[in-house]
Amino acid sequence: MSWGTELWDQFDNLEKHTQWGIDTLEKCIKFVKERTEIELSYAKQLRNLSKKYQPKKNSKEEEEYKYTSCKAFISTLNEMNDYAGQHEVISENMASQIIVDLARYVQELKQERKSNFHDGRKAQQHIETCWKQLESSKRRFERDCKEADRAQQYFEKMDADINVTKADVEKARQQAQIRHQMAEDSKADYSSILQKFNHEQHEYYHTHIPNIFQKIQEMEERRIVRIGESMKTYAEVDRQVIPIIGKCLDGIVKAAESIDQKNDSQLVIEAYKSGFEPPGDIEFEDYTQPMKRTVSDNSLSNSRGEGKPDLKFGGKSKGKLWPFIKKNKGATPEDFSNLPPEQRRKKLQQKVDELSKEIQKEMDQRDAITKMKDVYLKNPQMGDPASLDHKLAEVSQNIEKLRLETQKFEAWLAEVEGRLPARSEQARRQSGLYDSQNPPTVNNCAQDRESPDGSYTEEQSQESEVKVLATDFDDEFDDEEPLPAIGTCKALYTFEGQNEGTISVVEGETLYVIEEDKGDGWTRIRRNEDEEGYVPTSYVEVCLDKNAKGAKTYI
Repeated sequence: MSWGTELWDQFDNLEKHTQWGIDTLEKCIKFVKERTEIELSYAKQLRNLSKKYQPKKNSKEEEEYKYTSCKAFISTLNEMNDYAGQHEVISENMASQIIVDLARYVQELKQERKSNFHDGRKAQQHIETCWKQLESSKRRFERDCKEADRAQQYFEKMDADINVTKADVEKARQQAQIRHQMAEDSKADYSSILQKFNHEQHEYYHTHIPNIFQKIQEMEERRIVRIGESMKTYAEVDRQVIPIIGKCLDGIVKAAESIDQKNDSQLVIEAYKSGFEPPGDIEFEDYTQPMKRTVSDNSLSNSRGEGKPDLKFGGKSKGKLWPFIKKNKGATPEDFSNLPPEQRRKKLQQKVDELSKEIQKEMDQRDAITKMKDVYLKNPQMGDPASLDHKLAEVSQNIEKLRLETQKFEAWLAEVEGRLPARSEQARRQSGLYDSQNPPTVNNCAQDRESPDGSYTEEQSQESEVKVLATDFDDEFDDEEPLPAIGTCKALYTFEGQNEGTISVVEGETLYVIEEDKGDGWTRIRRNEDEEGYVPTSYVEVCLDKNAKGAKTYI
């Protein structure tokens, strides 16, 4: 089966067919391109959808996501975000493995087709030229033969006429001979050209055209194979992401299975439990006899109104029962006394925990300043120790304020938990006086950092640390060569490096670590080639490179 033998006379149709094949290939490219655009658009919409339903930070909605059902929903949103990423992968792979490859192949195919059909037209033109030469020699031979016949007939006529002179007869004879010779020459020329044409025609139909059409056939078959390969790639690109998409769906199923309705019910109890006992039975008031209404000892009005006289109007008690208590819409008291006991206890405990973290942070800062001061005492060239006294005093004052604040909230917490008796009015006035003189300190740090082992090391361990620090600093400043980076760090808090040897950092900033903490509480970092210095280790989160020299661990 060969186009050269079967379709030897279908040059124009083959030209149209191969052009149609290229158009089909370009149509496939356009189809895949539109598919990639759809995948990108779908992925974008999925990401936007996932982002839209994510809880906003520091909002009431974020607090609601403590329930297992809401956590499962968040996990579903995250999995859908990953699901969208797989559709982006489909788009990228189809663009790189199909569109780019086929577009390049189409250009090569057009060039090859153009070359093959150019050779075919050239062979056509050559055989047409040979045919024209044959026709021309044939007409010339025919014309010369007719002229020779006429000349022969004229000679015979002149020879038979007795009135014609001998000279005229001789002239006619010579003319006939000349014409006859011209006919013979035309015959020989026609025969030669005919043989040549037959040879060229045989070569054209049995050699040139079959070879050219065979190339065109092979070109067309390669195009068909390429389309099939592209369709396989199209399917494989989808198939490759199926396992990952399956994992995303498995993650959604796992999140759904993690929902615990009993746990959520318990969380509702913890969130809204007031701690009050239900009110008791209301006694019958007999107005036929003067008597005082007795309120149940378990009612909220009794628990809240202890020590207060009952409000009376027209001889009727106006004490309010628990289900009908109106909420206080004014400002929230500092001791959260407007809340039910259980909710108040939770708020106070939360406040005590926050203050404890702030105290720990201030103590870490105090330790760092103390160590820096000791370093300055050992190495005066690094800075003036007296310059740190003001900062040290300020931090100590903040710690004392926070401790007093903590004691106040712990007292309220103990009161709620029944460990201490209710405070007297004098204690309340003293607490109010303290609040007016010592407003609570506001901590601007974005996140709290505890000591690595979860505890705080007291001052008695500072002496040995200072000794190590002094020795380390001496070794560091002896080396003038710039140290290579052994990792990176992220600033957890803003640090104002106002003293010599330190460097200022901004919260969230990423820098290079050139020397890790050697037990003195300081880490040496570099911002660029000209800016380097020490910052408190507690102020940064360090990630050391395992391959770097001296790197041991991740902090």
